[in-house]
Amino acid sequence: MPVQSISNSMIIKEKNHSESKSIINREEALDILNGKIQLTEAVHRAYSERTKYFSNKVLIHILDNIKNGHCAEDCGYCAQRKNSNSGVQEYSLKSEDAIFQDAINAKNNGAYRFCMVTAGTGPNDILTGKLAGTIERITKDLGLKVCLSAGLLDKEKAKTLRNAGLDRYNHNLNTSESHYDEICSTHSYKDRLNTLEAVSNAGIGMCSGIIIGMGETIDDIVEVAFELKRLNVISIPINFFIPVSGHAIKNPGKLTPEFCLRILCMFRLVNPDSEIRIGAGREGHLRSLQSMALFPANSLFASGYLNVKGSDVEQTISLIRDAGFEPEFSGDFKMSGEIPENFLYENKNFPDLYKFKKEISPQ
Repeated sequence: MPVQSISNSMIIKEKNHSESKSIINREEALDILNGKIQLTEAVHRAYSERTKYFSNKVLIHILDNIKNGHCAEDCGYCAQRKNSNSGVQEYSLKSEDAIFQDAINAKNNGAYRFCMVTAGTGPNDILTGKLAGTIERITKDLGLKVCLSAGLLDKEKAKTLRNAGLDRYNHNLNTSESHYDEICSTHSYKDRLNTLEAVSNAGIGMCSGIIIGMGETIDDIVEVAFELKRLNVISIPINFFIPVSGHAIKNPGKLTPEFCLRILCMFRLVNPDSEIRIGAGREGHLRSLQSMALFPANSLFASGYLNVKGSDVEQTISLIRDAGFEPEFSGDFKMSGEIPENFLYENKNFPDLYKFKKEISPQ
C-alpha cells in the first residue's frame, strides 16, 4: 500500500475549524457512558461523523520529552511531579541541536506533528525565547508542524511562540472543574482555562483533553467533553491513566476496553469536527479494541508517551492499516517491509503443526 501524504483537505480543515454543533446532548452522552445506548450504535454514529470530517485517515504524532523532572507542581497523575520519588530520569532542557535531531527522527518516522513537552509550571522569558528559536528552526528547515506543551502561559509568551511559527499548544484540562482539587493543589482549573484563552487569542490552535481513570464520575467526563466544545478546541487527546510509580491519585478507576471505546465515541459526538486522539494508555486499557478505537478517533501517538513506552511506529502503522484506515505522514517515511521476516504464518513457525497426524495403516 502506498504511503499517504498529508491531504489538502486536512490542511484546510485545520485552518477552518467549523465549530459544528454537538450531535448529542448531555443526557445522551451520559447514556453512552452508562451503557443505556448499545456500543455498536455509539460506534456507528461516531464513525459517521468521523468520516464526514476526516474520511479514513489517521494522523500519527510523536512526543519528545525535552525537559524531564525538576517540576514544582504536584499533579497526582505525573511521574515528574514534585516529591514523587518515581525514579524518573531528570534532565534540564535539551540543546536546540538535540531537539532538532529528534524532530528529524520524528519526521523520518512518519510523524505528522512533532510534540515537544517540558516539565514545569510554565516557561519564563528566557526559556520562552529558547523554545521560540527551536520552533522556528524546525518549522522553517523541516517543514514540520510543531505542538508544544510547556505549562501555564500568559498572552505575551503565547504571542512570542506564535510569531515563531508554533502551530498548536497542548494544555489539557485533565478533569472537570469540580474534581480538579482531587488531582492537583499547586495550580487551579482556572489557571488552565486562562492559558487556553491566551493561546486562543494569540491565534495558536488549542490542543486540550482529559485523563480518564483518576476517580472521576461519568458526569465529570461529560462535563469536560462539553467544556472543550465550548472552548472550540481543535485537538482533543483522550488519555487513559497509567499508574506510574510515585503517582498520587487516591482512587484510580478500573477501566475496561469497552468503557474506553464508549468515551472516545462520546467525545466524537460532542466534538464532531475536532481531532480526537487516542492518547496515553491505549495499549494497556483498550487492549484488543485498539483498532475499533479508530472508528471514533482519527489520530494517535506512536513510540510511547512521556515516561512510559508504547507501540513503535511500525506496530502503530500496522494497527491502522489492519483496521482498514490510512496513516498520513509527513516526510518520506518507508516501512521496512509490508510483511515482517518473522511473519506469524510462515511454515517455519509451525514445526509441530502435524504432530498429532493420524497414522494411516497400509491396506
